[in-house]
Amino acid sequence: MGKEKVGFWVVGVVVLVLILGSSAASDDRQQRWRKAVMSGETMGSSMMINRAPSSIVLPLHGNVYPTGFYNVTLNIGQPSKPYFLDVDTGSDLTWLQCDAPCVQCREAPHPYYKPSNNLVAWKDPICQSLHTNGDQRWMPLISTLQVKSGRALFWLLGCGYDQDLGGSYHPIDGVLGLGRGKSSIVSQLSSVGLVRNVIGHCLSARGGGFLFFGDEIYDPSRVAWTPMSPNAKHYSPGLAELTFDGKTTGFKNLLVYEGLISLMKRELSTKPLRQALDDQTLPLCWKGRKPFKSIRDVKKYFKTFALSFTNDGKSKTQLEFSPEAFLIVSAKGNACLGILNGTEVGLNDLNVIGDISMQDRVVIYDNEKQLIGWAPGNCDRLPKSKSFIM
Repeated sequence: MGKEKVGFWVVGVVVLVLILGSSAASDDRQQRWRKAVMSGETMGSSMMINRAPSSIVLPLHGNVYPTGFYNVTLNIGQPSKPYFLDVDTGSDLTWLQCDAPCVQCREAPHPYYKPSNNLVAWKDPICQSLHTNGDQRWMPLISTLQVKSGRALFWLLGCGYDQDLGGSYHPIDGVLGLGRGKSSIVSQLSSVGLVRNVIGHCLSARGGGFLFFGDEIYDPSRVAWTPMSPNAKHYSPGLAELTFDGKTTGFKNLLVYEGLISLMKRELSTKPLRQALDDQTLPLCWKGRKPFKSIRDVKKYFKTFALSFTNDGKSKTQLEFSPEAFLIVSAKGNACLGILNGTEVGLNDLNVIGDISMQDRVVIYDNEKQLIGWAPGNCDRLPKSKSFIM
C-alpha cells in the first residue's frame, strides 16, 4: 500500500457520484449540502460542520501472499449494496465499475453499480480538479454510503465503464483512492469536518487488519515521524540511506536497492542457500536443502536492514526491516525477496515500500502536518477509541 499497484485504470468516460447521507450533520445541513452541490456551489464555511475528534475504521481483508492485495467492503446506494474496493494510496479518486451502461468492464464479485439520474453541476471544484484538459465528459450523480453505526457519509465517487482490461485479475468492484489529492475520500471527509486529513493502516502478517481515517487511533508520541517529500505526487519520505546489519553502508537514494542486493548476496554466499532460477514468484528467490514451510525456517540466514530518512537536515528516522518484512515463502517452498527494483517495474527513479514491509506496523500519512509515521501495532484487533466502524 504505499502503493505500487493500481487495481484498475479508467481509460474511458468516468461517471462521478456524490455520496450523500446523514453523517454527523443535521438533516437540514444535509439538505443544504445537496442543494449546494446541485447548484454548483463550493464547500464554503457555511457548509462546514464542527470538527469532531473522531476517526473512521474499516476492517481490511486480504494478505500479502498468496492473495497479493487488500480490500474493504463498503455499502453504497439506496438501497445499499456491498462492494469490494481495493485500497490504494497511489490513487486519489475512489470509483466503482458502473452499468452506465458498461462499454468494457472486468468481471466483478457484485453487480455493477447502477447510477441514478441526480446530476451534480460540472463546475463542482472536485470535478474540475479531476479533469484539467477541458473535456467535460462527466456525469456527476448523488447516492448514499451506509455504515454499520446506522450513519451515512457522503463523498464524490467515480464510476468507470470503459476499462483497460490488461494486467492481473483481482475479484474487486473498484478502488478506494487514498492519495494526497482533493478527490481522495479522506480529503473530502476532512473538508466538511468529519475527520482530520490523516490516513493510516495496520496490516496483519496473518491476513486482514484495519484502515482508518482521522487521528484518534494512535498515540503520536510513540510514533517515529519523518517529513513527506514536498514535491512528490504520492506519499514519500524522500531520500534514504541504507544501513545493513546495524552498519552504515554509504548507499543512498537510487543506489539503495542495488546496494542491498549486493550485500545480501555476499552474506548468503556462505549460507546453505542458492538462487532458485526456476521460481518466477518474484524476481529473486533462494532454495535450501529442502523446501521451507515458513519464514521461521529461513530468517536465520538473512540480516536485518534499515532505511534512514533525514528530518530537516538535523536528525534521522530509521525504518527497520526484519526478514519477516521483506521475505515470503513461495508455493515451491523457496524464500523470495518481496522488494522490487523500481526502475524495473516502470517507476523510473522511485522505489516502493510495499505491503510486505508494512505488516504488523501502524503506518500513518498525516496530510495536515505533512508527516509519515510508523510504530509497532497489533493489527489483529480493531482499535477501541471514539471511532466508528464502516
